[in-house]
Amino acid sequence: MKPGDKLFDNINSAIRKCKVGVTVFSPRYCESYFCLHELALIMESKKKVIPIFCDIKPSQLRVVNDGKCPMEDIRRFRWALEEAKYTVGLTFDSLKG
Repeated sequence: MKPGDKLFDNINSAIRKCKVGVTVFSPRYCESYFCLHELALIMESKKKVIPIFCDIKPSQLRVVNDGKCPMEDIRRFRWALEEAKYTVGLTFDSLKG
């Protein structure tokens, strides 16, 4: 990307063109609008997803409605997260390496 490029336009375009999405879930993943938006777009595009759970279990992932996001986005994010939770992935524990 170059200075002045629209971030969402570039991210959305790249996700639509990719064949596989790799998501790295961390304890603070669900606090990021960008991460959740990308995950939802990957899932809506029906891309193959390889989740990596880094220092977090799938059951611990939750979208919190802090009132800053439109309800439609919250629904999309929750749906995408549920889809990812039930996709076989990899786990990584940074304490064990």
